[in-house]
Amino acid sequence: MEAVTLLWPVPCIPTLTLTLMWRGPALNQPKGFDVTMKYTQGSWTGLTGGDLVTVPKDFSSSFLVNIATLFEPENFFLPAIKWNGTLGLAYATLAKPSSSLETFFDSLVAQAKIPNVFSMQMCGTGLPVAGTGTSGGSLVLGRKEPTLYKDVWYTPIKEEWCYQIEILKLEIRAQSLNLDCREIPEFSDGFWTRSQLACWTNTETPWSYFPKISIYLRENSSRSFCVTVLPQLYIQPMMGAGLNYECYQFSISPSTNGLVMGATVMEGFYVVFDRARKRVGFAASPCAEIAGALVSEISGPFLTEDIASNCVPALPMNEPILWIVSYTLMSVCVESSFLIILLLLPLQCRHLPRDPEVVNEESSLVQHCWK
Repeated sequence: MEAVTLLWPVPCIPTLTLTLMWRGPALNQPKGFDVTMKYTQGSWTGLTGGDLVTVPKDFSSSFLVNIATLFEPENFFLPAIKWNGTLGLAYATLAKPSSSLETFFDSLVAQAKIPNVFSMQMCGTGLPVAGTGTSGGSLVLGRKEPTLYKDVWYTPIKEEWCYQIEILKLEIRAQSLNLDCREIPEFSDGFWTRSQLACWTNTETPWSYFPKISIYLRENSSRSFCVTVLPQLYIQPMMGAGLNYECYQFSISPSTNGLVMGATVMEGFYVVFDRARKRVGFAASPCAEIAGALVSEISGPFLTEDIASNCVPALPMNEPILWIVSYTLMSVCVESSFLIILLLLPLQCRHLPRDPEVVNEESSLVQHCWK
């Protein structure tokens, strides 16, 4: 065995490293194959192989696991991130080239005899995306860490591939953007697609221009709870803007397959992945504050019947997709489209002279809508 030690950074937990004991090419040849992995958002191409891993703290021995080295990630890591590996913390359904390949965490549970649960706290709220330094965080394998949480709210795992959970409602709180109508176009399409930044002077902050975003999750058949992120989590500061300006990036990316609660949401909470009991837990995180003010909230319980009706049919799933999210968003779109049609019909039928006060597609009412 070659005595070469490599440091392997764990995605999202920059302070944690895993030590790989490279045992030479003979070990990798049986499993060394190229794979391409596509997620609901992002993808990567890399090489999968087996090797020994030593986990710091709480583990006294090394374990033989499967690990992927990423060569061509696309929209997978955050901008300016230089990591080049990923660990298998999801379910074997996503393993490539087949689910017969044991994932990293499954190997750790089997060999280290730890409970089938891990928890994660991501820190770095309010820190510039392109900055240097360590934002910190915690990845706890095999248990919850009592010092990192108080009350945990759990939602059931609906499908075991990614951690698919049921979202009952996505709410943008009724809040004015506090901008004059003539200033709205300054938020160009490039800002919402993350290709451009929005900048303010050093004496201003953008938080009052953007609303809270609330996500209602099912707790059981009759109750639900709500996790809320403030704009400080999804409007991220960027480095290198200049002496007199602070620039920010919209950190929510579009997705065609469903709603992904990724790093933007997780930075606001201590998240427990309880695979043994098929549930995901959310707790308030001590990291989720800026200048002493909390930037995330958890509230509940709420009656499920007051949030949404269980109208999703039990369709056979040939492959795991976010049916719950898809149908929820579809119902919202259908209702919105129907309302728009009802509003447009009287205007088209009466053929009245054009009134400058009539609301149209260029009016302030429509300009204030989120698209």
